Amino acid sequence: MAEEHHLPPEETQLDQPQKMNQEKHKHMAPKDPRRTVCTIITIFLLLAGLSVLIVWLIYRPQKPQFTVAGAALYDLNVTSPPFLSITMQFTLVTRNPNRRVKIIYDKLTAYVSYRNQAITPVVVLPPLYHDTKTTVALSPVLGGTGVPVSVEVANGLLMDESYGVVPLRVVLLGRMRWKAGAIKTARYGVYVKCDVWVGLKKGYVGQVPLLGTPQCKVDI
Repeated sequence: MAEEHHLPPEETQLDQPQKMNQEKHKHMAPKDPRRTVCTIITIFLLLAGLSVLIVWLIYRPQKPQFTVAGAALYDLNVTSPPFLSITMQFTLVTRNPNRRVKIIYDKLTAYVSYRNQAITPVVVLPPLYHDTKTTVALSPVLGGTGVPVSVEVANGLLMDESYGVVPLRVVLLGRMRWKAGAIKTARYGVYVKCDVWVGLKKGYVGQVPLLGTPQCKVDI
């Protein structure tokens, strides 16, 4: 008998889509979950940045305003090699000029300098929440501990005291945020320097006059 040859069955139209799907799944690489997470985080950051930009363009927050309203001297002493010990209290008035944007201060510190050299230790101030269109007064006591200074600073301060007028600078450093509704901006560094001329008399303790109009510059 002649050997029979059987041909493979022809593919039907119903089998072709199934085969195509199998080949498609075979060539598709599995998704990387880390890439998906990175994509979600990127989209979230873009949306958050866009929201902050919209708030900024709508409200246009302004910088806070600072001024020195008063000063008091409680101690001033210079010793060798030299060390300077001074205790002063300044009344600082800050105003939020924004009608719709609040200001939050974080990690605010203060100190006094003379001839660009710190003459008091840095004092940490409590956190400050500044509502819209409001004015807040701060009265930190600065100093109380001896600080090493240069001979030029020690002699210059004593000489200015003998003349009755001492130029000082009150410095505030910290971080701040603007808040509009439920949206808060990122933290920005804030640097406030107030140049004041103080009337001092040797041996006098108490409230001292501010000469001229103290100017405060605010850098964000």
